[in-house]
Amino acid sequence: MDTALSQAEKPTIGEWVEGIDRPVVNERAVRASAGILFLAGFTAWMWGVATGDLDPMRLFGIIFAVEMMTRLFLGTRFTPTLVIGTLITRAQRPEWVDARPKVLAWGLGFGMAMLGCLSLGWLGLPAVIAQAVCGMCLALLFLEAAFGICVGCALARRFSHRKPERCAGETCTYVPPARGEQHSVVRD
Repeated sequence: MDTALSQAEKPTIGEWVEGIDRPVVNERAVRASAGILFLAGFTAWMWGVATGDLDPMRLFGIIFAVEMMTRLFLGTRFTPTLVIGTLITRAQRPEWVDARPKVLAWGLGFGMAMLGCLSLGWLGLPAVIAQAVCGMCLALLFLEAAFGICVGCALARRFSHRKPERCAGETCTYVPPARGEQHSVVRD
């Protein structure tokens, strides 16, 4: 596809940035968004674990599912926590990463949210199952927010036919030193 033609089209997920030939998202805003979602989800999860009241988890599950569905189907411009994350990180230089791997990551999040909502509601499964699903989802959010590790992106890099070229932390092209070896540091 011609780059000029593809850039004329508005991508649903991501945006066009001058000098980059594919839709991208700002990784800093995505990580801020993950932190916001993690804080809300962890609070609801802890409330459920401590009191046995799962209503806050149900509410968070619905909000999280709507957030992921909005990212996937309406676009990244319309998702509340990404807008807030963009505002919070606007003074920082953006770190542009491929939008395609985020689709898998957010699809994974949407699937986990739906599984959690179903287990808490219609399926009538024991609370421990819903809490385990929610805990796994929170662990993935924590990895993204705290360490910049996107498990869905790593899966996309591993299994995608079209490998991403722009990854958070240069993980697409960076080769770490072998186990036990030190990073080489260039001194002036």
